[in-house]
Amino acid sequence: MARNGKSAQPSAKQLKSYVDPFRVDGSKEFHLKSQKPDEKGDLDKESANRINDSNRGRLRDLQEKLYAHDRWSVLLIFQGMDAAGKDSAVEHVMSGINPQGCQVYSFKQPSTKELDHDFMWRTTKCAPERGRIGIFNRSYYEELLVVRVHPEILAKQRIPPELVTKNIWRERFEDIASYEKYLARNGTLILKFFLNISKEEQRQRFLDRLDQPAKNWKFSLGDVAERKLWDKYQAAYQDLIHHTSAKHAPWIVVPADHKWFARLVISSAIVTAMEKLNLKFPEVDKSDAGELKKVKVALEREGKSAAVRVPKAKVAPSKKRTV
Repeated sequence: MARNGKSAQPSAKQLKSYVDPFRVDGSKEFHLKSQKPDEKGDLDKESANRINDSNRGRLRDLQEKLYAHDRWSVLLIFQGMDAAGKDSAVEHVMSGINPQGCQVYSFKQPSTKELDHDFMWRTTKCAPERGRIGIFNRSYYEELLVVRVHPEILAKQRIPPELVTKNIWRERFEDIASYEKYLARNGTLILKFFLNISKEEQRQRFLDRLDQPAKNWKFSLGDVAERKLWDKYQAAYQDLIHHTSAKHAPWIVVPADHKWFARLVISSAIVTAMEKLNLKFPEVDKSDAGELKKVKVALEREGKSAAVRVPKAKVAPSKKRTV
């Protein structure tokens, strides 16, 4: 319903309905093939954009409370194939929040220094501190995707050969699951988003990048090479989502063929989860409240004293013009 010419803010139950069909938390069987990348949730773009606008306002208020409350932290992980819309999703969904309370990290090919550490070192040192939202554009999950699809990368990690067994992927599932449980137990809200784009939509977006000179920089020949490994990547995503989904660290398998709907699902998931934290601004102690009143009185008196001291400007007498 509309109030004063504006759309009413969607209820928590309504937002939840945009998230639940795509939430994977380990409570039931998961099959990636059953997820439809072109899902629109019986909405049109205009309606979804109105809800997204509302969600941005709610997220801005929640982030302010998160920062002031200084107890919880939020970790948002974005994964997906090339052109799935990770960058634009982060840009649009998080556009209304205070940059001081948000940290964004994009993880590319590991450096030589990073390869000298365990596979999670470069990401764990970027985990968000209390009161802040941390965003990982790609993450430690690349170790279960790119590295699994390209075994030659694993060889460059210089792990002792006797530790690289047929169980290494199961062991890494366990490592990541344990780490996320550790974070959750220490006050980090974790949400993981897999932007599930179809192969045809990816093709169209690649063509769009090639047709528009301003987008040519986004394209590389490596994107086409990785596209040939589509089925292997899909199998890897199926496996990692199945093994790393948990109630304290769920995956949201976001239909990504329609960017406006993907943003709706993502923003609704974040707002719904953060509202459950019951974030509040810190209350001032009675003793501190008394001191604040004294300060206020002093500042008000200072203002009155300054007004008394300032002399009134003298108005120069008008000069009569003689003819």
